[in-house]
Amino acid sequence: MAMKKTPLEITRELVQIETMNPPGRELECAQYVGKLLQDAGLQVSYHEFASSRTSVVARLAGAGGKAPICFGGHLDTVPLGAKPWSKAPFAGEVADGKVYGRGTTDMKAGVAAYLWTALELARLPRGKADVMFVSVAGEETGCQGSFDLARTRAVRDARALVIAEPTSNYPIVGHRGALWLQAETTGVTVHGSMPHLGVNAIYKAARAIGAIERFSFDVTPHPLLGAPTLNVGTMKGGMNLNSVPDRAEFTIDIRTIPGQDHDTLLDRIKAYLGDQVTVKAVVNVPGVWTEAGEPWVREIFELMEPIVRAKPEARGAPYFTDAAALKPAFDGAPTVILGPGDMTLAHQTDEYCAVDKIEEAANIYVAIARRWSEL
Repeated sequence: MAMKKTPLEITRELVQIETMNPPGRELECAQYVGKLLQDAGLQVSYHEFASSRTSVVARLAGAGGKAPICFGGHLDTVPLGAKPWSKAPFAGEVADGKVYGRGTTDMKAGVAAYLWTALELARLPRGKADVMFVSVAGEETGCQGSFDLARTRAVRDARALVIAEPTSNYPIVGHRGALWLQAETTGVTVHGSMPHLGVNAIYKAARAIGAIERFSFDVTPHPLLGAPTLNVGTMKGGMNLNSVPDRAEFTIDIRTIPGQDHDTLLDRIKAYLGDQVTVKAVVNVPGVWTEAGEPWVREIFELMEPIVRAKPEARGAPYFTDAAALKPAFDGAPTVILGPGDMTLAHQTDEYCAVDKIEEAANIYVAIARRWSEL
């Protein structure tokens, strides 16, 4: 019988499969995940939202009598960036108790931890509940994979959700949303010496940018995540110095709080900027929150207290996660974000994850799954 892989070995093998997004190409990584779990006896299905943009849904059958619990995460990573790495970014090199590489902390170590959990649970007596493991494509650019799974109802019946994003193994109960907008203005181009004959699109954009800086959300701040924020991130326009520009565009990064309706907010912004500005959403990921007093979350906090050496308190994450799509797909199931990575290292050059945190997360996930399954 083959020896079971360790959480570190699975992490290294995932890192060695390059899945930078853009362009994505998660297919090879998804096939690795699927084979690993299928060989352990899980039911596995693959789901593409575009060519080679593949997510994996795996299910370990239980004895029945209780709704499933789901562990989830994403397979894609951000690009390497311009700064040179001192470690090979796709080697999974281990040094000084750390495993290095793009995606180690965000979040292939977390995926590896729950894959190891699946292997462990597969060889133990089955509990009352099925256990699901959802590994998705396209999270970094707006959770396309998880929204596709929700839309096609490939996932729907779990009643508790653990997202293995980086939290240094501290249980977090929510995160902000992201509404990223692209705004465009148009004009009429003429020679730069006769601007009165044209219409300057950059002037229109500049007026809109000045206006959006003064936009008021008119919502009560979240008690832990605070107020929504807005930032104009990029601005470009014009063809050359001596022409009146006939096109300009800028982007708006809005971070919302749980409960804010994005469709209503988008309509408000369109009306606020007026008919001289065309606005469309390019990323639309709502915020997520589960109250710390929810019974299952209280169980998780009790389980985690000896591990974090304190009574956990409700906290939120600054980033968005696939919970934005999966939690609604599971009828608002209570959700905890809990993973081995360090969120301050996400997207950094020489990204790494502490090896002991990966092993700790794997054991935590086993305990969570077995407690849910009433073993």
